[in-house]
Amino acid sequence: MNGNISEEVLVSDSLKPARPTPLQPRRRGIIVGASSGIGAALARKLSQEGCTLALLARRPEMLETLCDEINQKNGEIRALAYSHNVTDYASVPALLTKVTADLGGLDLFVFMAGVNYPPGGIDKYNFENDWQMIEVNLIGAMAWMDRVGAMFHSARSGQIVGISSVAGDRGRVGNPGYNTSKAGLTTYLEALRNRLTRRGVNVLTVKPGFVKTDMLKAAQGGTPFAIEPEKAANDIYTAIRQRKQMIYTPSRWRWIMLAIQHTPSFIFRRLSF
Repeated sequence: MNGNISEEVLVSDSLKPARPTPLQPRRRGIIVGASSGIGAALARKLSQEGCTLALLARRPEMLETLCDEINQKNGEIRALAYSHNVTDYASVPALLTKVTADLGGLDLFVFMAGVNYPPGGIDKYNFENDWQMIEVNLIGAMAWMDRVGAMFHSARSGQIVGISSVAGDRGRVGNPGYNTSKAGLTTYLEALRNRLTRRGVNVLTVKPGFVKTDMLKAAQGGTPFAIEPEKAANDIYTAIRQRKQMIYTPSRWRWIMLAIQHTPSFIFRRLSF
């Protein structure tokens, strides 16, 4: 990751989304990490349901293709693309201000960006990879959610969605750095929820199991109950609509992780995943 990559707006300033009106209200959202996988699937779902979106990611070509697809399908501008590296923390305040102005306001923020580097076995250690996972998965999320949280705190409204993982529910031998980044994100989202709920702001923690994305290639061992990104996106959209606080997707992972969380340590440390 390179913390010096600056953001770039990938759409002409003349192309602005239609503003909501009292007769045609429209939610406005930001998805960070939207170029592929669950992020792209959720962008398609939200735009289909009438949301106007700012889509942010490091891969501009994929973002442009996705925005073109969404806008052509809906016959109007419902998705704007912005190239952004989440480790460029210093750019976040100005970019959030610009994106919010371009959208005409902000109702929903989703942090989807994440990396997962395989450790290569339980006898291998790689601090550089662990560092990058913490930077992207946790600190990158905090850089955005602190700012968005302050905005929604003042507005007394809004929704924040963070994509954590079942991997954050317990420390496993397979990938300590990734487990730590997601456990930290889960705790941060809980703390943010406890702070913002009293201000009318909903904070949703999403814990996917295995999803058929590029990141699945980094998974250690088997990948049971793997689902398509569209299934995860539909579950997230339903949870947003219902203003839930935490979900597993697919839902069976709630019971699987409940069993894992209550497995005694002397047994759990002997497992190979």
